[in-house]
Amino acid sequence: MKAMATALKQYATIGENGQLNLTADLPEGTPVEIIILVQEPDETAYLLSTPANRQHLIEALKEANDSRNYIYVDPHAL
Repeated sequence: MKAMATALKQYATIGENGQLNLTADLPEGTPVEIIILVQEPDETAYLLSTPANRQHLIEALKEANDSRNYIYVDPHAL
């Protein structure tokens, strides 16, 4: 029969030389299994992370909302 597992959730950032520090309120010598889930960066947050990027996105949205920039294609002509 398998033992029951207890889950502890923590967020951490990988430090220098790939080091990861965790603190758990568990007795010394407690066996644990560690699974690391790497969080993918939020593309929107990344794209808005600098003033230049924000300005570029604002300009791109203005262009996308201007129907004069649309290119119409007749699918029957393809």
